[in-house]
Amino acid sequence: MEKKNNALASGTQIDEFIIDKVLGGGGFSIVYNAHHKVTNKAVVIKEYMPQKLAKRLDNNHVSSLSPKELDSFNKGQKLFYQEASSLALLKHKNIVNVITFFPENGTSYMVMDEVKGINLQSYIRKYNGNLSEKLLRIIFPNVLSALACIHEKKLLHLDIKPGNIHLRSGGIPLLLDFGAVRETEGTRLYDSRVVATAGFAPIEQITERGYMGPWTDIYALGATIRSCIEAKAPPTSSERKKKDTMKPAVDAFKKNYSPEFLQLLDWSMDIDPEARPQNCQLLIDKISQLPEIIKTTEKAKSGLLDSLSKKIFGR
Repeated sequence: MEKKNNALASGTQIDEFIIDKVLGGGGFSIVYNAHHKVTNKAVVIKEYMPQKLAKRLDNNHVSSLSPKELDSFNKGQKLFYQEASSLALLKHKNIVNVITFFPENGTSYMVMDEVKGINLQSYIRKYNGNLSEKLLRIIFPNVLSALACIHEKKLLHLDIKPGNIHLRSGGIPLLLDFGAVRETEGTRLYDSRVVATAGFAPIEQITERGYMGPWTDIYALGATIRSCIEAKAPPTSSERKKKDTMKPAVDAFKKNYSPEFLQLLDWSMDIDPEARPQNCQLLIDKISQLPEIIKTTEKAKSGLLDSLSKKIFGR
């Protein structure tokens, strides 16, 4: 018999872990709070569960809805395993740590460290954007450092956006969700299977002649930082390619942010891939050379690191 909500019940044991409750999820996975049955260590478990392709039976086994969905289900599970194996290789302070991953119940599971904090997208909504330059100067280089680690492994993230960044105590970001990650050797050219989030994916990621590289993730990070300021995704890269009506950051936000910082933001979001920084270290170096912030306007105070509440960052 099929489970109606497709989620595992509280108290279910998966390998050495006990499910506590559903934390969230999307169209292809369910995320749970859980703990180790012996050590009681709190963890987060991500389960491959494509809602449109599969169902859960009473014995918790996950099965494709019908034989015609089986091929798509298996391909998706292969990509899920690719995400888990990629993450397991990436040990970095700004990348979510994968403890283990394994197959069970006809599907696959990824076990990660539980980290207190808040999703960046939720934080943007809470303050309607306007995050301070002080906070953005913490988020920007830390995510760039994580991306540099990814790129050194000959991988591309390809889905940088606010929803995939977690803010921990002190505003230190943690990069999440590697479901779109691809090896550069095999996917430099356009691939229709690659995830492309509107407003954050650059032109080379959505056009057949596109040639992807570190500059692709850099554009998405620039779009993420811009959305931290104006509380919305930038125009799509296809719209910008056709007619770029997006006002440069150095003009749009000059009342609240330093021109030097905004110039780096515009550089990261250049519509031309070759005109952007070609690697993360270039931007990291430039950010480290930015002059000290002298003042913060009233409009930008909502995102000040000093004002981050105990409720948000658990301190």
